[in-house]
Amino acid sequence: MSNSGSAAIHRLTPEEALARLQSGPEGLTRADAARRLHEFGPNLVEQLRRVPWPVRLLKEFTHFFAGILWLAAALSFVAEWSEPGQGMAKLGYAIVVIILVSGLFSFWQEYRVERMLDALRKLLPSQVDVLRDAHVHQLPAEQLVPGDVILLEQGDVIPADCRLLEAFSVRVNMATVTGEAMPRARTAKPSDAVDAVNSPNTVLAGTSMVSGKAKALVLTTGMRTAFGRIARLTQTEGETVSPLRLEIAHLSRFVVWWAVAIGAVFFAIARARGVGVYQDFIFAIGIIVAMVPEGLLPTLTLALVLAAQRMAKRHVLIRHLPSVETLGSATVICTDKTGTLTENRMAVRQLFLCGQEAPTAAEAALASSSDARPLLLAAGLCHDLTEIEQEGTRVLVGDPMEVALVELARRALPDFPTVQRLDEIPFDADRMRMSIVYATAEGSTLYCKGAPETVLPLCTRRLMHGSVHALDDAERQHLREVQEVMTERGLRVIALAYRSGSPRTSPTISEDDLVFAGLVGLEDPPRAEVPQAIRRCRQAGIKIIMVTGDHPRTAHAIAREIGLVQSERPALITGDRLRDLSDAELQLALDAPDVIFARVAADQKLRIVQALKDKQQVVAVTGDGVNDAPALKCAQIGIAMGIMGTDVAKEAADMILLDDNFASIVNAIEEGRAVFQNIRRFLTYILAHNVPQLIPYLAFVLFGIPLALTPMQSISIDMGTDSLTALGLGVERPSPQAMQRPPRSPDQRLLDGRLALRAYLFLGVIESVGAMSAFFYVLYGGGWTYGQPLTLQDPLYLRATTACFSAIIVMQIVNVFLCRSATRPLRATGVGGNSLILWGVALEAALVLLIDYTAWGNDVFGTAPISWRVWLFVLPFGMGLLVLEEWRKRVVRRTR
Repeated sequence: MSNSGSAAIHRLTPEEALARLQSGPEGLTRADAARRLHEFGPNLVEQLRRVPWPVRLLKEFTHFFAGILWLAAALSFVAEWSEPGQGMAKLGYAIVVIILVSGLFSFWQEYRVERMLDALRKLLPSQVDVLRDAHVHQLPAEQLVPGDVILLEQGDVIPADCRLLEAFSVRVNMATVTGEAMPRARTAKPSDAVDAVNSPNTVLAGTSMVSGKAKALVLTTGMRTAFGRIARLTQTEGETVSPLRLEIAHLSRFVVWWAVAIGAVFFAIARARGVGVYQDFIFAIGIIVAMVPEGLLPTLTLALVLAAQRMAKRHVLIRHLPSVETLGSATVICTDKTGTLTENRMAVRQLFLCGQEAPTAAEAALASSSDARPLLLAAGLCHDLTEIEQEGTRVLVGDPMEVALVELARRALPDFPTVQRLDEIPFDADRMRMSIVYATAEGSTLYCKGAPETVLPLCTRRLMHGSVHALDDAERQHLREVQEVMTERGLRVIALAYRSGSPRTSPTISEDDLVFAGLVGLEDPPRAEVPQAIRRCRQAGIKIIMVTGDHPRTAHAIAREIGLVQSERPALITGDRLRDLSDAELQLALDAPDVIFARVAADQKLRIVQALKDKQQVVAVTGDGVNDAPALKCAQIGIAMGIMGTDVAKEAADMILLDDNFASIVNAIEEGRAVFQNIRRFLTYILAHNVPQLIPYLAFVLFGIPLALTPMQSISIDMGTDSLTALGLGVERPSPQAMQRPPRSPDQRLLDGRLALRAYLFLGVIESVGAMSAFFYVLYGGGWTYGQPLTLQDPLYLRATTACFSAIIVMQIVNVFLCRSATRPLRATGVGGNSLILWGVALEAALVLLIDYTAWGNDVFGTAPISWRVWLFVLPFGMGLLVLEEWRKRVVRRTR
């Protein structure tokens, strides 16, 4: 909304504002409206140009990891073409299926962004009453143009940024755009506000009318509105790459380049030794299949899905799978106040009657108090609410503050009277009060409610101990001091007064000579679970920063009450002050132990998130309004409210709190912290069997030994027999100490030197010894001698490769229990407690028997039945793996 010109439009009178936009009280003519619609375009949230979906889909199948698998598939088909009937086509098809499944799943995850614009469009109204040619027409909101005059009433969603021309008891809920919890009064009078967004005569697109009626002049439409600018920020803010994605990319590059390097070296050696072209192809494919863990990405995806299901049971819905682990890495949580730390409802916290403070919990005592009854009647009768029927229940609709007052009065006064409303003075932004006259048993009675600074000067008397006394200056000063104390507690203070014997009918209601009834302090109460959740975050080394559009005093009071701030003077930064801070100053301000941001706008929240990211923090952001969407998208992890959150916020977020409870974030962090360690567990498990898959190819090229493991058998280990057990390791429960450690360092890698040494040079070597021993046991037992050639269909060769394959499976069954911890012994981790691992072991046993002893398995995987003596030969190697790994763990524990 522009403030250009000799005077900003919100500073003009309604007549001057109409003239500025070349409009009039009767609205535009149809011809003018048509011309302006052509010039300014429809009142829609437009979608910016995006990369076409076919291109984005193609990218899922052409990244680095997929490229290596495509190469392996191509080599397989070339080998089949060179020598048909060798089964290489089956391997090629298996690899293609792996690529397609992984790519389609990833594309589906990214497709969620497309739904964000649909949610934005739904938030704006579809129809609106517009004055055209001095007549009211109901038109689609998208046809609104600057200069239109529209009619608004309670419950309407504002369709565009407008300047009010007439306003009667208007209050607007600004939360979706500014984040403020309290509805704000709006007026048609000129304003001296610095900008139009905060002007009391301006209403913004996407906000809603809580009460009143209004006539408004449309100023800006579509993407030019404050709402549209937020939509543009949401679309243009780039996607944030999660730490887990970065780690997976790093791991993929390492593994692939390692495989290519080994393949290139030994391919050259094979050619130098005179290996044939077909065998060279087999060798190249084997190196890639052996060293590239094809099951890594599918297993990782399924592990994240199962972790997301566990989080759903703890009221957290995961929309973007990598955020499961990212939340566990969070170092800072930027949280909104309203609806996140608080319950997003107004509640009466304190009543002050002249001479005493009345606790609201004692509602039965209030009903019998002669001093409390006039205050409760004023609270219950002086309102502008509407009562409707909703699912068989009478529900109050309107300002949440008025709802809280009326509900308190009706609870405390079982005999709450039904009286006739005679006259009223609506709430006015300048007067900051409202007055209503009722016909009561005592005669016509005026009840007044409003800000203490406007109500108290009208009072000449006070009610105390059942009788009315004169209100002197000393008592007025005391009441002001009480108001200040209540305000310092973060309460919204309302003064109530009355006068009996008001005129039954009068052109003007007299608001003088009132009797002061008392003060009411209201607040949006904190959630009961929040203080404990904040303590857990502190123990876990996570900093919490409140970022709210609410008043600084209210934000500070709530933060102090829930234990969010511990220092005497926290860094309390308002939106105005933030606007004056440079980026460097903002980053320095964020170093304070306790930080609160209040009265911040959407672009400022986004700036705070970006500053934290520049400080190398992993940022989680909560939000519920349209104004939060850009920050939710910018942060490493965006968390939207499931109950109070707008569709826009939910579509922009990575996860949704189903119960809107901040405590659920802490539970999700605990689950997320387990994910990283679980990935390392199944990574160790997967990489360990890469070594016994690689050794047969090295033996083949270096020593001329028949290939001990075929590519199809290698694929079956990666994608079949080891899949469920690896998945079981990926869903281990978080340890009890998970929330007593600081967030993991961004420098910590999934695959570091310690993990690589354990997987490749310890567990993998032991498994290789067992696998190759089983291979030679069958070969030599069948009369084979070194240098004797064997065909791929030779029964002895088929049994020998089957023995090697089966030995790897046996070793991996033992290894899965050893990989549950890198340091704790088997007696501590046990063999139970994880049903997925046990089912995985059962599946491995079933699959190896199916592959070894059925005609279908023999045909597809190139195997042959082996005798029971081979199994007995393999078992000691499994026991050896167990003993040696337990010894290694013991040494590590003693060293540490």
